[in-house]
Amino acid sequence: MSATAPHRPTKLQLLELLAAIGTAQWRDFASAAARYGLTSTQAKVLAQLDGPVPMRGLASLLACDASNVTGIVDRLEARGLVRREPEPRDRRVKNVVATDEGRETMRRVREEMQATHGALDTLEEAEGATLYALLERLRPAMERRPEPEAAGAA
Repeated sequence: MSATAPHRPTKLQLLELLAAIGTAQWRDFASAAARYGLTSTQAKVLAQLDGPVPMRGLASLLACDASNVTGIVDRLEARGLVRREPEPRDRRVKNVVATDEGRETMRRVREEMQATHGALDTLEEAEGATLYALLERLRPAMERRPEPEAAGAA
């Protein structure tokens, strides 16, 4: 290997780096959310609401029981940040929708993530474009949800 050839990282090294960056970004997100009186979980719910999301869908995104989502949504709804709406195709299903105030609060939270913004500011324009393209390539595989296991499967 020549002195100028880049080091090819192992998958483990890449995973560790992604985890470290993800943890730092999450810490920054939680800190910014706290300035708006939101828990990190409440902010995570708000961040997922680009459109209507069923309560069960939120439970899946948060990897928790649907009963836990009810309390989180209750508190966000009491603050006027979200509202529940019936699903037009199945009125038994309740969708959670961000209000204008909820969307504005999430915009401010993301805007105030100073550590994350500072880190991204260290990248040159071409580096930022490359990072974006690479992350966009990874995103579909990373967001793919595993199929639920059949009931009673061993």
